[in-house]
Amino acid sequence: MKKSTKSGLFVLIIFLIFIAGYTLYTIRSSFIKDNLRNSTTDTYRVAEDSDSYDPVAAKTYKNQFIAALYIEGTISEANVSYNQKWLMNTIRALKENDKNSALAVFINSPGGAVYQADEVYLALQDYRTTGRPVYVYQGSMAASGGYYISCAANKIYANRNTLTGCIGVIMGESFDLTGLFERLGIKSTTIHSGANKNMMNYNEPFTDEQKAIMQAMCDECYDQFVSIVAKSRGIQYNTCCKLSDGRLYTAKQALEHRLIDAIDSWDNMLRELAENELKKPGIKVITYKYQRKQTLYDMVTGKALELENAKAAAQLGVPVEVMKSINNSDRFTPMYLAQ
Repeated sequence: MKKSTKSGLFVLIIFLIFIAGYTLYTIRSSFIKDNLRNSTTDTYRVAEDSDSYDPVAAKTYKNQFIAALYIEGTISEANVSYNQKWLMNTIRALKENDKNSALAVFINSPGGAVYQADEVYLALQDYRTTGRPVYVYQGSMAASGGYYISCAANKIYANRNTLTGCIGVIMGESFDLTGLFERLGIKSTTIHSGANKNMMNYNEPFTDEQKAIMQAMCDECYDQFVSIVAKSRGIQYNTCCKLSDGRLYTAKQALEHRLIDAIDSWDNMLRELAENELKKPGIKVITYKYQRKQTLYDMVTGKALELENAKAAAQLGVPVEVMKSINNSDRFTPMYLAQ
């Protein structure tokens, strides 16, 4: 082999090793680290054109700000658009920041896990102990857990096209595949102690006792939800129960039922908060928004799971959604989630 050919091959091998190493490093780093960052570059002032704006008076609060906090995506521990740790830390940090005058929370979410939704609700309630107001603005959807969090606000605003409400609880589906397995000659056994330890697994029938157990959990979460709505919105509990049948409401319907306070724009809500609530027209607004770029690791593992579900579903002759549910580790988790 010629010397130049050997040199070229050596360079190519080194280059490929470098690319492979860099790719593995990127995957590992993105897997370990959440890639959190605040979009705090989006800073502007609100209501500077107000008749009550006084440039001299505004100097006294020139360093103060309203935090525009965005809650978007399905509420869970962490996903591409939502991160519980980041959100809780951000609320806590804003509470401890003396320059922060108020929270303007933008919610665009179908809801999610009961535990995480309640954590955020309690964190916003804790923030309000400072005497600073919390205004919520509902985007295209603020349903179930998204509405649950909204109840922590002093006032709730919605876009005229918002879908909200969906007050109810849902838990994972149970698929009994024992009959199918029997026809296919498949035997699946789970070794367990306790009659209900394996409940909702696909290889055992779902008993009436187990259904009652799960229903009791659902009912407890539902009562908590309804009680919070009734208290925060000043609606009698029995009346609230009638409204809380799991349906979505349009903004107009929600306003009629007192589930929200106003239908307006995000900008007008900020103006109301700055000018009339805080009496600080011209105050700064700083945006806090979770951002996580989808990594190569996310794409590879997500695609692999999707293909695996499709392959298994085809082999068993069941819908892909059944396989997704079987592989769903959250099937025992109560959810405030719009379906």
